[in-house]
Amino acid sequence: MTGETTSRTALRSPRSVTRARRIRRLREVWDGLRASRSGMVGLVVLAVVVALALLAPVIAPSRLLDVTQLDNPVNHAPTWALPLGTDPSGRSVLVLLLWGSRVSLLVGVVATVISMVIGTVVGMAAGHFGGWGSAVLMRVIDFFLVLPSLVLAIVLSSVLQRGVWTVIIAIGVTSWAGTARLVRSQTLTIEARPYIERAWALGAGNRHVIGKHVLPAVMPLVMANTTLTVGGAVIAEATLSFLGLGDPTKPSWGTMLKQAMDSGAATAGYWWFLLPPGVAIVIVVLSFTVVGRAFEAVINPTLRSR
Repeated sequence: MTGETTSRTALRSPRSVTRARRIRRLREVWDGLRASRSGMVGLVVLAVVVALALLAPVIAPSRLLDVTQLDNPVNHAPTWALPLGTDPSGRSVLVLLLWGSRVSLLVGVVATVISMVIGTVVGMAAGHFGGWGSAVLMRVIDFFLVLPSLVLAIVLSSVLQRGVWTVIIAIGVTSWAGTARLVRSQTLTIEARPYIERAWALGAGNRHVIGKHVLPAVMPLVMANTTLTVGGAVIAEATLSFLGLGDPTKPSWGTMLKQAMDSGAATAGYWWFLLPPGVAIVIVVLSFTVVGRAFEAVINPTLRSR
């Protein structure tokens, strides 16, 4: 029986063995996340928020955002019919909160993906290729690290046409430097290992080493950093929208805060218009943070042992 099992294993292709190893690793990661109570709570909260954002057109049709079709009282306190009250235009704050989650999550996730792609590519290139090219890339990374990313995002949002994609691009192309530096150090660590030297000795090229060895080893760290970065992107979007650099035609949590400030909701005591978007931002950012910390602890044996 053992001989049959050995022969079957020997007949399996390297691709199937690699696939089985990756599936086993994903199961181990999932089991590690399930063991983290805070990580699972954050994951459940994010799942609920994403589901509400996707179902916003069903739960609250877009006509509820049109002030010409509403007869609600303005600045009305919460009631059973209007659980979170109304804004100065008579729109339901709950409806604005649901639709605002779509824009805030879209900006946070897409901007983070752009940032992670740029940071991963630049970081691996700076760590893998030596010489003057690596030196130039490091100086570019240092430049973006020295200048505050939020200031650069404000400049880009001011120069470009206002819109959701302008905010996404402004955040994505200005917040990748930290990821690039992290990936570069991880790339240098990986390429110092013996199996990389054996790959070079067997005639492997740059494409094979990066695609087959470096990138798979770097991706867990990138994924953990991604979950931690989404929260920062959500805060950056809220900041830009609060400063009036977002899309005024589409509700977001940052736009709601700006409208609350412009309408004097804080001084007039209209807490139901000011508090919900701020609490929503805190909950989402905290959920992404605890999920990222739990994922980081799973993939990092040092943190897991602690």
